[in-house]
This record gives sequence, structure tokens and C-alpha cells, in this order.
Amino acid sequence: MPMAVLKSFLLVIFSLAITRTATAGDPNILTDFIVATNDPNPDGSFFTYKGFRTLYRHKPPSTLKVLKAGLAEFPALNGQSVSYAVLDYPAGSMNPPHTHPRSAELLSLFVEPFKWVLWTPPTSSSPKPCKLYNADPHKLALAISAFGSANAGTVSLPNTLFASGIDDNVLAISFKTDVTTIQALKAGLAPKP
Repeated sequence: MPMAVLKSFLLVIFSLAITRTATAGDPNILTDFIVATNDPNPDGSFFTYKGFRTLYRHKPPSTLKVLKAGLAEFPALNGQSVSYAVLDYPAGSMNPPHTHPRSAELLSLFVEPFKWVLWTPPTSSSPKPCKLYNADPHKLALAISAFGSANAGTVSLPNTLFASGIDDNVLAISFKTDVTTIQALKAGLAPKP
């Protein structure tokens, strides 16, 4: 093969490789915001989320409290591929194991006084369970979660397993325990009156 043909061939291959690399990335959002068809001219309140204001207007909760800013609570996030959640963890409280089936999560945890921990649960193309527990018996913790989706979703593993109607015998065999233990777990998940 003559040198000029080889150089031309390599130049074409190199050009194709550069072009392919330049186009490999997330697509641009096609619109700035997606608004409801029944409200084609939204005002400023459409773009203002006030749900987190209650964080500073209440006493510390006695159980885990989750405030969300997702697509359901804040329609302006439609098409933006982002959402947030703020979690109040009273002393000794826990967010049970769960997954976010449509998103990765980045979580920042603030423990009083002035201790900050950045926690990123394992992320991959399939959702991985995550949980958080405030082991301090006296101090409140606050967590802020950012999601790469306006509709991340949350699937609670305890509720999915024990409040799903799966037969107690099947669960007992699956978890290598007895039916009495399964029924005690189910009773602990029952809503408080």
C-alpha cells in the first residue's frame, strides 16, 4: 500500500474518531421548561418552590421527616433531570433500606454541631439499596439528597417485602426464619393509629 494512501486512510479514521468523541455526551434539553398545556404563560410562582420553608418553622420531629422537591411537588422540574429531598433525622432515627429506581443519588449529611459528611451511595445502571441511621442518641441530623431525575422514585424494601401480600410461609422460607418472626416484622410495619 503506497504511503499516500495509508496517510489518507489514517486521516479519515482519525477524523471519524474525533467526530464520534465530540458527539458522545448527554443530549441537550430541548426546551428550557416544560409547562402544562392548560397554563401556557406561567407566572413567577410556577418557578418558586416553597416546600422547604417549613424546615425552620417547626420543632425537631420525633420521627424521620422527608420533604421532597420532585416533579410531583414542583412541576417546574419537568424536563430538568434534577430533584431534591431534605431529611430530618431525630436522634436514633433511621431511613429504612430503599432504592431510587430512576436515579442516582448524592447525599450530604449534616450532624450537629458543624460536622458535615458527604455520602454517595453506590450508583450503577441498576438501583442499589441505601439507608441512613442517626446513631447519636442526643443530636439531630439533617440530610440533603440530590437526584439526577425529576422523578427519582423511592421503593421501601421493608414495605415492598412485608406489606406486599406475599404469604408468610413463603417469606419465612425465603429469610430462613419462622412465621412468627415474619408476623412480628409485619406488625412493626403496620401504620400507627
